Amino acid sequence: MKNIILIGFMGVGKGTIARALSKKSGMFAVDTDDLIESLENKKIKKIFADSGETYFRELEKKCALWLQKSVNDTIISTGGGFYKQKNIKKIGKIIYLKSSFKAILDRLNNHPNAEKKLAKRPLLQDMDKAKELYNNRIKEYEKIADITINVENKDIKKIVKEIMDI
Repeated sequence: MKNIILIGFMGVGKGTIARALSKKSGMFAVDTDDLIESLENKKIKKIFADSGETYFRELEKKCALWLQKSVNDTIISTGGGFYKQKNIKKIGKIIYLKSSFKAILDRLNNHPNAEKKLAKRPLLQDMDKAKELYNNRIKEYEKIADITINVENKDIKKIVKEIMDI
């Protein structure tokens, strides 16, 4: 199995980096949130609104099992909480994209589609709760990661080069 799994807090750039890495490496890239949206024919925000976070986490579990059985030689960008899947180590090599909370918010706020980027993340609607979630998750990301790459203040090309070098 040669999958590369990108984990990190929501908005850190996992999808953007996966697409750039795909272009550079020739590997396919998939996004777990996109897979779940396709399965449900709904946006993540709507899944949360209609069915709640517990249901969404069950969909992530279903996605993780499918990835383990069916996907190889692929770059997998994940939702911020996907790292909790019990079988994640069986899916591929885990790369944690590390950044401060402030830098993540700056990245989202400076994006040309900032409003849309923030609106599609239900867990970023309450900044106090989001900061608390970030603080809890960073320790967990570090524990599960095979490799940690600090992405703060780096352009996409530099991050992709670091991953390719590894």
